[in-house]
Amino acid sequence: MEIVEILGYVGALLIGLVLGLIGGGGSILTVPILVYALALNPVIATAYSLFVVGATSLIGAIKNMMKGMVDYRTAIIFAVPAFIAVYLTRAFLIPAIPEELFSVNSFMVTKNLAIMLFFAIIMLLASVSMIRNKRKEIDEEAQITYNYPLIIIEGLVVGTITGIVGAGGGFLIIPALVLLAKLPMKKAVATSLLIIAIKSLIGFLGDVQNLDIDWPFLLIFTAISVVGIFIGIWLNKFIDGKKLKKAFGWFVLVMGIYIIYKELTM
Repeated sequence: MEIVEILGYVGALLIGLVLGLIGGGGSILTVPILVYALALNPVIATAYSLFVVGATSLIGAIKNMMKGMVDYRTAIIFAVPAFIAVYLTRAFLIPAIPEELFSVNSFMVTKNLAIMLFFAIIMLLASVSMIRNKRKEIDEEAQITYNYPLIIIEGLVVGTITGIVGAGGGFLIIPALVLLAKLPMKKAVATSLLIIAIKSLIGFLGDVQNLDIDWPFLLIFTAISVVGIFIGIWLNKFIDGKKLKKAFGWFVLVMGIYIIYKELTM
């Protein structure tokens, strides 16, 4: 096993560790680790990322469900359009994109390049969200209200983005739940994990019918990530996850810029 490959599996542990420590954001590392450390094709990497993200989010969601922190009504309203969008994106949109899109002079923009550049833009947006972290807290006792049309539209948008880049999209979902469903922050974070788990795993089903899945590798990678979550949850007792979030945001920002540089200069 090469050093780069070993680093890839260490990366799987890091994904779970970050999720356990700060409650989100770790999944955005999955695709870069699979592409650059383990040399997977971006289409395969985004598919595998959906499974890893879905499985690890499900662990967190079950934990929150046991604590009574999940708002099931909001989860269903948001998750249904989201998982329909992500499934259709993975099953039909991604396979329909041609391998070569267009050329600028002698520079060819391929499907893989477009996916990685779009992913890098999502990383930059996520990093800004984590660095700023200025979410307005809502009173825990406040009555939950629903803006159904906007929640459904947001679900469709997030589902489509998740389908393209394979990341959970918590940085998009949590503000939507706070602003559109008026959920308190803690409930929004807890509910977002259930939404991410449902839409990611159902989105992955869209890939099963189109791709040859290396199940032994995928299950080992996911298992390492889940171990990382439990380590992260344990470390959370000693480390303030909120303080780490801003530092991780800067790391994601640098990673996003690196991906754009690497893809455009290869």
